[in-house]
Amino acid sequence: MARGRSMLVFGRFLARGGRSLGAVAFLLAAIPGAGAQSFQSAAPHAVLLDSGSGAILYEKAADELMVPASLAKIATALVAFQEIEQGKMTLDTEITISENAWRKGGGVSGGSTMFALVNSRVKLGDILQGLIVQSGNDAAIALAEAVAGDEANFARLMTERVRALGLSKSVFRNASGMADPEQKVTARELARLSDHIIKTYPELYKIFGQREFTWNKIRQQNRNPLLAMDIGADGLKTGNVDDSGYGLVGSAVQKDQRLIVVVAGLKNARDRASEGRKLLEWGFRSFEQRQVFAAGETVGEASVYGGEKGRVALKAKGPVNLLVPRGSSERLNARIVYRGPLQAPVEEGAQVARLLVTRGEVKTLDIPLYTAEAVKVGSLQQRALDALFEVSTGWIRKALGRS
Repeated sequence: MARGRSMLVFGRFLARGGRSLGAVAFLLAAIPGAGAQSFQSAAPHAVLLDSGSGAILYEKAADELMVPASLAKIATALVAFQEIEQGKMTLDTEITISENAWRKGGGVSGGSTMFALVNSRVKLGDILQGLIVQSGNDAAIALAEAVAGDEANFARLMTERVRALGLSKSVFRNASGMADPEQKVTARELARLSDHIIKTYPELYKIFGQREFTWNKIRQQNRNPLLAMDIGADGLKTGNVDDSGYGLVGSAVQKDQRLIVVVAGLKNARDRASEGRKLLEWGFRSFEQRQVFAAGETVGEASVYGGEKGRVALKAKGPVNLLVPRGSSERLNARIVYRGPLQAPVEEGAQVARLLVTRGEVKTLDIPLYTAEAVKVGSLQQRALDALFEVSTGWIRKALGRS
């Protein structure tokens, strides 16, 4: 364990529903001091994510589905970035502005647009600037048609790509964020998606911080209000349709710490900017980093069935750090969750569990855990004993499943 930083294991239990038949729960040591500074956002939906640790510092209705409006263009950009990464497109790839893209998203549409001319050919690098900086619907639709043939196919691709990142709730129906009753996202998943883009595509991410872009002799300012504030902001995106209210996903860096903020459902652009700034400033001011486990340190153990050993040590990739409120005496509750017992043989370095940490009602950490060693298949006698144990405890799991 982490030399007095944690108090491990007070209980092992069988979880209901078969989600994890081996789980370890423990309490991380309390942080001494005065009570934690409280914060309440006026936004109906809000999340504040620390990118370095993955910790959620603040959340409000973070898992409730909501209308994304142009925040959906973050997922549109993800697909484009992946196409570039896979070598299917380059920034010089020319994209045709179809009549459909022009009518639905161009200057004649009355919505946000990059003012691309119908039947013109625009390089992908310019399309991305039109999409991200100018929030152009014409850029989004033209990109969707170039990648997937039409916007409906592209939207299915958007949903598939975020599912591959572990985002299970968000559903996309178009590339632009135009109103659609089936297009929904959550604040938490928008924060996770943005974090992925920032870490995976750092060069392309810079487009989100570009202050202005001129196309067809029309200069437009980036719609993200955080970029004009002296808070270290360098992206991402705003959104607004009648059904969504005003939303914002933003990111800022101060003293090598990156925070990602999501606010949505606000009444006007001024409140959107104000709430985004307040959350970022509060996060930078009110938290400090604590190391819970050093790199390579054992976090816990998982049970093994049919192995030469009955348990295997678990560890994270790198150190496990948490951001905790300054001067807080609040306890952090943590548990290791896995589907088990694990079946021997078990390979070293296999991802088999997750470490979940909560502070009150806030899930502050959710990271994968890996086996620290290999476990070979045990002897016939060991396997027989394990089988006997499984039979004798089977009735417990059945009872829990009925309760």
